[in-house]
Amino acid sequence: MAALGAGVEEIRVHTGQEHRVFYVARFDEGVYVLHAFEKRSRKTPAREIDVARTRLREVLATRRRAR
Repeated sequence: MAALGAGVEEIRVHTGQEHRVFYVARFDEGVYVLHAFEKRSRKTPAREIDVARTRLREVLATRRRAR
């Protein structure tokens, strides 16, 4: 998902409703799920993208400090 950052992918779950999961899978130690939500409109709300973007920054900062 280019809007969030390099390496961020999206899973789309189609049931009676639409669900999205943003995650990062480029790290050896595991997969980081950044955000999951129910999508209620055709366009992904900016608020949902902002939550995932903030969490990505937090993951990257935590990894940098751990080195």
